[in-house]
Amino acid sequence: MSKKSKAQTFTLKNGKQPIKLDFVELRKVVLVLRAIGHDLRKKIIELLRENESMNVTDIYVKLRVEQSVASQHLRTLRDEGVVLTNRNGKFIYYTLNHKRLEEIAELVENLTAHRV
Repeated sequence: MSKKSKAQTFTLKNGKQPIKLDFVELRKVVLVLRAIGHDLRKKIIELLRENESMNVTDIYVKLRVEQSVASQHLRTLRDEGVVLTNRNGKFIYYTLNHKRLEEIAELVENLTAHRV
């Protein structure tokens, strides 16, 4: 095993069977959880859950934040695949990516099922 691969993975032992964790994959998990764990982004996710599809104007007015703030948080959610976009004329509408949210939930469940 090369030095590089040793540095990127580690193994946890929880009694029954070892759990091998890859730092690259773990980093991805951390970024996704940070994205959805932020208070304002949680509110955006909840708004989209209630309304299915909204544009940035609908979102920032409803949340009473600046348009740039709403756009920045939507960008983070889009970068992590949590929201999808659809352009209709000059407006971009945001919807939840339910498949991605299911993947995240499964990932968290798998990580928490293997507690040390």
